[in-house]
Amino acid sequence: MALYAIGDLHLSFSVDKPMDVFGSEWKNHVHKIERNWDKRIGVDDTVVLVGDHSWGRNLKECEADLDFIAGLRGRKILLRGNHDMFWDAKKTGRLNELYAGRLSFLQNNYFPYEGYALVGTKGYCYEGKDTEEHYFKIVDRELARLRVSFESARADGYSKFLMFLHYPPTSIGEMESGFTRMAEEYGAEQVIYAHCHGKDRFGDSFLGEVCGIEYRLVSADYLRFRPERILK
Repeated sequence: MALYAIGDLHLSFSVDKPMDVFGSEWKNHVHKIERNWDKRIGVDDTVVLVGDHSWGRNLKECEADLDFIAGLRGRKILLRGNHDMFWDAKKTGRLNELYAGRLSFLQNNYFPYEGYALVGTKGYCYEGKDTEEHYFKIVDRELARLRVSFESARADGYSKFLMFLHYPPTSIGEMESGFTRMAEEYGAEQVIYAHCHGKDRFGDSFLGEVCGIEYRLVSADYLRFRPERILK
Protein backbone atom coordinates (compact mmCIF):
# COMPACT_ATOMS: atom_id res chain seq x y z
CA MET A 1 0.00 0.00 0.00
CA ALA A 2 1.50 3.35 -1.05
CA LEU A 3 0.55 6.99 -1.60
CA TYR A 4 1.07 8.64 -4.98
CA ALA A 5 0.30 12.01 -6.54
CA ILE A 6 -0.05 13.50 -10.01
CA GLY A 7 -1.74 16.61 -11.39
CA ASP A 8 -2.93 18.17 -14.62
CA LEU A 9 -4.36 15.19 -16.48
CA HIS A 10 -6.30 17.66 -18.67
CA LEU A 11 -8.73 15.06 -19.99
CA SER A 12 -11.19 15.94 -22.75
CA PHE A 13 -13.25 12.91 -23.74
CA SER A 14 -16.36 15.03 -24.33
CA VAL A 15 -14.87 18.30 -25.59
CA ASP A 16 -12.49 19.18 -28.40
CA LYS A 17 -9.31 20.14 -26.57
CA PRO A 18 -6.28 18.23 -27.92
CA MET A 19 -3.31 18.65 -25.61
CA ASP A 20 -0.57 18.03 -28.18
CA VAL A 21 -0.92 21.67 -29.28
CA PHE A 22 0.99 22.44 -26.06
CA GLY A 23 3.98 20.27 -27.03
CA SER A 24 4.92 16.89 -28.45
CA GLU A 25 5.17 15.39 -24.97
CA TRP A 26 1.37 15.62 -24.78
CA LYS A 27 0.78 13.45 -27.83
CA ASN A 28 -1.33 10.43 -26.81
CA HIS A 29 -1.02 11.56 -23.19
CA VAL A 30 -4.14 9.69 -22.07
CA HIS A 31 -2.57 6.43 -23.23
CA LYS A 32 0.62 7.33 -21.36
CA ILE A 33 -1.34 8.04 -18.19
CA GLU A 34 -3.24 4.76 -18.41
CA ARG A 35 -0.15 2.68 -19.21
CA ASN A 36 1.97 4.17 -16.42
CA TRP A 37 -0.91 3.96 -13.94
CA ASP A 38 -1.33 0.27 -14.68
CA LYS A 39 2.38 -0.28 -14.15
CA ARG A 40 2.65 1.61 -10.86
CA ILE A 41 -0.64 1.69 -9.00
CA GLY A 42 -2.11 -1.26 -7.12
CA VAL A 43 -5.67 -1.72 -5.94
CA ASP A 44 -4.69 -0.86 -2.35
CA ASP A 45 -2.76 2.31 -3.27
CA THR A 46 -4.02 5.88 -2.89
CA VAL A 47 -3.47 8.58 -5.54
CA VAL A 48 -4.07 12.30 -4.95
CA LEU A 49 -4.80 14.12 -8.21
CA VAL A 50 -3.94 17.76 -7.63
CA GLY A 51 -6.22 19.58 -10.03
CA ASP A 52 -7.01 20.30 -13.67
CA HIS A 53 -8.67 16.96 -14.26
CA SER A 54 -10.92 17.95 -17.16
CA TRP A 55 -11.45 20.61 -19.80
CA GLY A 56 -15.22 20.23 -19.48
CA ARG A 57 -17.09 23.38 -18.52
CA ASN A 58 -19.71 21.64 -16.42
CA LEU A 59 -20.31 18.31 -14.75
CA LYS A 60 -22.08 16.81 -17.77
CA GLU A 61 -19.10 17.59 -20.02
CA CYS A 62 -16.77 16.13 -17.38
CA GLU A 63 -18.62 12.89 -16.70
CA ALA A 64 -16.57 10.82 -19.14
CA ASP A 65 -13.32 12.27 -17.78
CA LEU A 66 -14.28 11.59 -14.16
CA ASP A 67 -15.46 8.11 -15.13
CA PHE A 68 -12.05 7.47 -16.68
CA ILE A 69 -10.32 8.50 -13.45
CA ALA A 70 -12.75 6.45 -11.37
CA GLY A 71 -11.95 3.41 -13.52
CA LEU A 72 -8.23 3.57 -12.76
CA ARG A 73 -6.90 1.32 -10.01
CA GLY A 74 -6.65 2.44 -6.40
CA ARG A 75 -8.30 5.03 -4.20
CA LYS A 76 -8.49 8.43 -5.93
CA ILE A 77 -8.64 11.77 -4.09
CA LEU A 78 -9.18 14.86 -6.26
CA LEU A 79 -8.18 18.45 -5.54
CA ARG A 80 -9.68 21.40 -7.40
CA GLY A 81 -7.62 23.07 -10.14
CA ASN A 82 -8.04 26.41 -11.90
CA HIS A 83 -9.54 24.72 -15.00
CA ASP A 84 -12.00 22.51 -13.11
CA MET A 85 -15.11 24.46 -14.04
CA PHE A 86 -17.38 21.52 -13.10
CA TRP A 87 -16.47 21.90 -9.43
CA ASP A 88 -18.63 24.41 -7.58
CA ALA A 89 -16.49 25.31 -4.58
CA LYS A 90 -19.59 25.50 -2.39
CA LYS A 91 -20.79 22.01 -3.35
CA THR A 92 -17.82 19.74 -2.65
CA GLY A 93 -20.05 17.70 -0.34
CA ARG A 94 -22.43 17.07 -3.24
CA LEU A 95 -19.58 15.71 -5.37
CA ASN A 96 -18.52 13.41 -2.56
CA GLU A 97 -22.09 12.11 -2.35
CA LEU A 98 -22.43 11.72 -6.11
CA TYR A 99 -19.16 9.80 -6.51
CA ALA A 100 -19.17 7.97 -3.17
CA GLY A 101 -17.11 4.80 -3.37
CA ARG A 102 -15.50 5.89 -6.64
CA LEU A 103 -13.84 9.28 -6.13
CA SER A 104 -13.18 11.59 -3.16
CA PHE A 105 -13.00 15.39 -3.42
CA LEU A 106 -10.66 17.37 -1.16
CA GLN A 107 -11.70 20.89 -0.13
CA ASN A 108 -12.72 22.17 3.31
CA ASN A 109 -12.14 18.62 4.57
CA TYR A 110 -9.36 16.04 4.84
CA PHE A 111 -8.79 12.36 4.17
CA PRO A 112 -6.77 9.93 6.30
CA TYR A 113 -3.84 7.88 5.06
CA GLU A 114 -1.83 5.60 7.37
CA GLY A 115 -1.71 7.98 10.34
CA TYR A 116 -1.47 11.10 8.16
CA ALA A 117 -4.13 13.65 7.34
CA LEU A 118 -4.18 14.61 3.67
CA VAL A 119 -5.17 18.28 3.60
CA GLY A 120 -5.37 20.77 0.79
CA THR A 121 -6.96 23.44 -1.34
CA LYS A 122 -6.53 24.90 -4.83
CA GLY A 123 -4.21 27.66 -3.62
CA TYR A 124 -3.19 30.63 -5.73
CA CYS A 125 -0.09 32.50 -6.90
CA TYR A 126 0.64 35.66 -8.86
CA GLU A 127 1.10 35.10 -12.60
CA GLY A 128 1.18 38.69 -13.82
CA LYS A 129 -2.51 39.13 -14.61
CA ASP A 130 -4.09 40.21 -11.32
CA THR A 131 -4.84 43.44 -9.62
CA GLU A 132 -3.51 43.49 -6.08
CA GLU A 133 -7.06 43.54 -4.71
CA HIS A 134 -8.13 40.46 -6.71
CA TYR A 135 -4.95 38.56 -5.89
CA PHE A 136 -5.26 39.00 -2.12
CA LYS A 137 -9.00 38.27 -2.20
CA ILE A 138 -8.39 34.84 -3.74
CA VAL A 139 -5.34 34.09 -1.59
CA ASP A 140 -7.24 34.92 1.60
CA ARG A 141 -10.14 32.72 0.54
CA GLU A 142 -7.86 29.79 -0.26
CA LEU A 143 -5.93 30.18 2.99
CA ALA A 144 -9.22 30.09 4.90
CA ARG A 145 -10.19 26.86 3.14
CA LEU A 146 -6.79 25.36 3.85
CA ARG A 147 -7.05 26.22 7.53
CA VAL A 148 -10.45 24.50 7.70
CA SER A 149 -8.79 21.41 6.23
CA PHE A 150 -5.98 21.46 8.79
CA GLU A 151 -8.27 22.23 11.73
CA SER A 152 -10.75 19.50 10.80
CA ALA A 153 -7.93 16.97 10.86
CA ARG A 154 -6.43 18.33 14.06
CA ALA A 155 -9.83 18.19 15.79
CA ASP A 156 -9.94 14.48 14.96
CA GLY A 157 -6.56 13.95 16.59
CA TYR A 158 -4.19 14.12 13.62
CA SER A 159 -0.77 15.69 14.04
CA LYS A 160 0.98 14.43 10.87
CA PHE A 161 0.05 16.29 7.70
CA LEU A 162 0.69 16.14 3.97
CA MET A 163 -0.45 19.32 2.23
CA PHE A 164 -1.69 19.42 -1.37
CA LEU A 165 -2.17 22.46 -3.61
CA HIS A 166 -2.91 22.89 -7.28
CA TYR A 167 -1.01 26.16 -7.69
CA PRO A 168 2.63 26.50 -6.59
CA PRO A 169 2.93 27.52 -2.93
CA THR A 170 4.80 30.73 -3.81
CA SER A 171 4.71 33.26 -6.62
CA ILE A 172 7.83 33.62 -8.74
CA GLY A 173 10.58 35.26 -6.71
CA GLU A 174 8.84 34.86 -3.34
CA MET A 175 10.80 33.31 -0.48
CA GLU A 176 7.64 32.61 1.51
CA SER A 177 3.88 32.99 1.30
CA GLY A 178 0.75 32.46 3.36
CA PHE A 179 0.74 28.87 2.12
CA THR A 180 4.32 28.12 3.15
CA ARG A 181 3.75 29.79 6.52
CA MET A 182 0.67 27.68 7.14
CA ALA A 183 2.55 24.53 6.18
CA GLU A 184 5.19 25.45 8.76
CA GLU A 185 2.57 26.41 11.37
CA TYR A 186 0.95 22.97 11.26
CA GLY A 187 4.16 21.04 10.71
CA ALA A 188 3.31 19.60 7.28
CA GLU A 189 5.97 17.13 6.24
CA GLN A 190 5.49 17.67 2.51
CA VAL A 191 3.77 20.16 0.19
CA ILE A 192 2.77 18.68 -3.16
CA TYR A 193 1.58 20.85 -6.06
CA ALA A 194 1.18 21.00 -9.85
CA HIS A 195 0.04 23.65 -12.40
CA CYS A 196 3.52 24.34 -13.85
CA HIS A 197 4.04 23.13 -17.43
CA GLY A 198 7.01 23.20 -19.74
CA LYS A 199 10.71 23.18 -18.93
CA ASP A 200 10.77 26.96 -18.55
CA ARG A 201 8.10 26.77 -15.82
CA PHE A 202 9.14 23.73 -13.79
CA GLY A 203 11.22 25.87 -11.43
CA ASP A 204 8.55 28.50 -10.75
CA SER A 205 8.31 27.63 -7.04
CA PHE A 206 10.03 25.63 -4.34
CA LEU A 207 11.49 22.20 -5.10
CA GLY A 208 13.25 20.12 -2.48
CA GLU A 209 13.57 20.85 1.22
CA VAL A 210 12.82 24.36 2.46
CA CYS A 211 12.59 25.08 6.20
CA GLY A 212 12.31 21.38 6.94
CA ILE A 213 9.43 20.78 4.50
CA GLU A 214 9.78 18.76 1.29
CA TYR A 215 8.23 20.55 -1.70
CA ARG A 216 7.33 18.40 -4.70
CA LEU A 217 6.06 19.24 -8.17
CA VAL A 218 3.78 16.59 -9.69
CA SER A 219 2.50 18.13 -12.94
CA ALA A 220 1.81 15.30 -15.36
CA ASP A 221 4.28 16.42 -18.02
CA TYR A 222 6.97 17.04 -15.38
CA LEU A 223 6.51 13.44 -14.22
CA ARG A 224 6.33 12.17 -17.81
CA PHE A 225 2.82 11.04 -16.94
CA ARG A 226 3.98 8.65 -14.22
CA PRO A 227 2.36 9.05 -10.78
CA GLU A 228 4.96 10.01 -8.16
CA ARG A 229 5.26 7.97 -4.98
CA ILE A 230 4.89 10.25 -1.96
CA LEU A 231 4.95 7.66 0.82
CA LYS A 232 5.54 3.92 0.92
